[in-house]
Amino acid sequence: MCNVCVMHSVKKRMLNRRKFFKLSAGAALIANTGDLLAAPSSVNINPEPKSFTTAKDLTHTLVENFPTFGGDQQFFKEQIFNFKEHYFNSNSLRIIEHTGTHIDAPLHFSADGTAVDEIPVENLVVPLVVVDIKQKASKNADAQLTPDDMKKWIEANGDLPENCCVAMNSGWDKFVQTDKFRNLDDKGKMHFPGFHPETAAMLISDYKVVGIAVDTLSLDYGISEKFATHYSWLPSDRWGVECIANLDDLPAKGSTLVVGAPKHKGGSGGPSRIIALV
Repeated sequence: MCNVCVMHSVKKRMLNRRKFFKLSAGAALIANTGDLLAAPSSVNINPEPKSFTTAKDLTHTLVENFPTFGGDQQFFKEQIFNFKEHYFNSNSLRIIEHTGTHIDAPLHFSADGTAVDEIPVENLVVPLVVVDIKQKASKNADAQLTPDDMKKWIEANGDLPENCCVAMNSGWDKFVQTDKFRNLDDKGKMHFPGFHPETAAMLISDYKVVGIAVDTLSLDYGISEKFATHYSWLPSDRWGVECIANLDDLPAKGSTLVVGAPKHKGGSGGPSRIIALV
């Protein structure tokens, strides 16, 4: 067959395929329209599409001198191969699980809770609620996110989305490279904001919330000695994120949180890449 004949044959087939797909699409549209017209009034025939236009990084860069709850170094990096000598780069890492921006799995504060590798992935991609307590935190380092703060948020923004994460925005992330992030007093006690235990209890009993997040070193405020929020929240098979960053870049409601949790067997948590889809 000559080249011109081949070209005409291919062109004819392509036109026939396009005509077929157009007719198929039209038939599908008519069928779907018929289904919608026949649907009961309770069916949402115009669901709001879920999409995002921006991805925000809520993760601090992990460095060897990143501040820790106990004050000791918890992240160690050693280069074992370099490009100049070996034509590739590779590092050896040693990390305490609860270092930097990280997730607390239920196992962290329970005898036999869910380990980090066992958290269902659908519980790590969830609606995000941001509760701003920066004003009172700026006046009092021991401020806590209280039930009243949650009630005010709900009055202003509506009900909490089902299976959401509630994040405390105290503005503390901006201190991460300073001594104020740990904020020690002359007795060696830390002072920074956290979740009030009564707030954790309210979110457990009254709402379907899968996680909470703080921009400080602990779910409990710094001066806590009993870790009441940890001991009520995590054993209820919910997770927490500590040292989250950049919450000022997000709306109070409407973002989707993506928790890039590690997946090592039997882990009580670990450094995570946290992303918000806005």
